[in-house]
Amino acid sequence: MSEDAAPARLFATPAGVKLCTLETVVDGGARNFVLQIGEARFHGFVVRRGRDVHGYVDRCPHAGLPLAQKLDDYLTPAGDLIACSWHGALFDIDTGACVGGPCLGQTLRPWPVAARDGFIVTA
Repeated sequence: MSEDAAPARLFATPAGVKLCTLETVVDGGARNFVLQIGEARFHGFVVRRGRDVHGYVDRCPHAGLPLAQKLDDYLTPAGDLIACSWHGALFDIDTGACVGGPCLGQTLRPWPVAARDGFIVTA
């Protein structure tokens, strides 16, 4: 890869990668993860609700941009929906389905994650 070329972007990760402790992602919050896999990178985020975690690829289906302009800022102020900070699209946390904004009928790409033994891991 040349110095000027951006690393390839991945849209999936292998299972069993320990991302962090469950407590690292505040209950009711979200956190960004960038994983280097070979010469490529994966960009995703995890939303935590109690012991449940939901992972998504960090890419809005409307414009292909990362959802958050500010690190880890993926949720609405009420914390009840995922929000794209670029164009205002809103997504259901449990399903990734767009429930408002410019990409109604589309969904975020799921990133399989799970809470196991006090850690968040890829599934």
